[in-house]
Amino acid sequence: MQHKVLKVNASDNVIVALRNLEAGETIEFEGETYVLPRAIAAKHKFVTHDLAVGDHVTMYGVLVGKATQPIARGEQITTFNLKHESDEFSVTKRKPQTNWVAPDVSKWVNRTFMGFPRLDGQVGIANYWLVIPLVFCENRNILKLKDAFDKALGYAFPDIYLKQVNDLVKLYEKADNAALKSYNATIQTLNLGPEPLFKNLDGIKFLTHESGCGESNQESAVLAALFGAYANNANVTGITVLSLGCQKTQFDDLMKEIKTRNPNFDKPILFFEQQAYGTEFEMMSAAIKATFEGLIEANKLERQPAPLSKLNIGLKCGGSDGFSGISANPVLGHLSDLVVALGGNTYLAEFPELCGVEQELIDRCTSEAKAQKFETLMRDYAAKAEAVGAGFDMNPSAGNIKDGLITDAIKSAGAAKKGGTAPIADVLNYTEVAQESGLHLVCTPGNDVLATTGQAASGATITLFTTGLGTPTGNPICPIVKVSTNTKLAQKMPDIIDFDCGAIIEGEKTIEQTAEELLEYCIQLASGTIKTKAQLLGQDDFMPWKRGVSL
Repeated sequence: MQHKVLKVNASDNVIVALRNLEAGETIEFEGETYVLPRAIAAKHKFVTHDLAVGDHVTMYGVLVGKATQPIARGEQITTFNLKHESDEFSVTKRKPQTNWVAPDVSKWVNRTFMGFPRLDGQVGIANYWLVIPLVFCENRNILKLKDAFDKALGYAFPDIYLKQVNDLVKLYEKADNAALKSYNATIQTLNLGPEPLFKNLDGIKFLTHESGCGESNQESAVLAALFGAYANNANVTGITVLSLGCQKTQFDDLMKEIKTRNPNFDKPILFFEQQAYGTEFEMMSAAIKATFEGLIEANKLERQPAPLSKLNIGLKCGGSDGFSGISANPVLGHLSDLVVALGGNTYLAEFPELCGVEQELIDRCTSEAKAQKFETLMRDYAAKAEAVGAGFDMNPSAGNIKDGLITDAIKSAGAAKKGGTAPIADVLNYTEVAQESGLHLVCTPGNDVLATTGQAASGATITLFTTGLGTPTGNPICPIVKVSTNTKLAQKMPDIIDFDCGAIIEGEKTIEQTAEELLEYCIQLASGTIKTKAQLLGQDDFMPWKRGVSL
């Protein structure tokens, strides 16, 4: 049964509306009576008692804002009466977590998924060949290779919009103005083309970017580090590299980054430099032949049973709403605790969306050195943002605010729920890869594609992505599962949502039940028996972070 309202933490002085509340409506909650002076939309919050200017607002048990004008009991908090405020944090205040009680995972201990074992001990949930350019000058050639390989090998996606444009062209040529005006597209059953030639190869992924030259040495080095990390991802089986020749990011730089992350790296790497070959045709022909031979070998690999300790799951949110921290994010948090208890890895990114909960995360780090690394990365990132007038308090988007996330601290406190309660095994800077099992903090922006790109670099082979408003974001090598915070969104956008947590808001399921169902989904995905909506749409978003100020 759905309740009208919810208080997330006993110490909070705001109450969340779980459905639309009418002006003048009387709310009975925890022995108190509230008469609402104005209507309050679902996902928004009202205060439990009168607040004066400067008084603090607490949600999720932490400071999330400061009143900028008086707010009467029962009044909604808004951007007009509340501004971002968060608690100070420091390693010197650290109270190490020593009493974590792991969830019972006895029912999962002997479970397996069908993955691709790598010789270095990693296990991929997919088998992708990667084709990358060391410089933007090779983007055209990358796209030419993509067109040729995808169409010839059966990986091309049908163009569902081509028929619509062709229909309009024909009507225009007939000068049928009435038909043009009344034309309405319908979903067509399209020929998907031939079955993929290579049954054990999940696809060839072609990446493009705008980096590699004409930039700082640091940015070119970051590109090499990012590609080095992607080559090391367990979902990658081999790599084809295109180079112009004279750019800043060189093949030697890439190989150095690969070996730094994995001294025993043994995947095939094929390298082609256009200036060495002379003509484009010569280089492209050589790349096609060698890559095809590599695909033949990659197709010989077969899925084998692997323990759940080999799962590497990214934790991300985007297009968040006022229900994110109540339904979907806590579901990811419990799932993360399950995976950690099983010996697997999880990755919580988006440092601007950890603002206000830093002290809790510092306390959960397994060593003071890791806690210090987190504090240093957070303070450095925040300082760079503030230096250009883009502090973390500017992080909430218009959609976030419209749907109840009034301050960055409110958004962050809810976003941090994705990390569950487990100890933090390590803190990873951008492009650093995990070296031990457990929950990891990964330094990335909150920007959806920058964050998912960074999580895959750290080792995530699946990313769970919660959303209350809807987003199509995908990743070329790490399947992204869209988890909706509410059923209305899942029904409205079924072509992008994979899993619905709305039953929690309706009072029909618990967070724990839903997390276990989501883990079962992950096992199927890791075994190759299902695909995400982003995969089915061919949504392969990739964006290197140039370490400028992105939120």
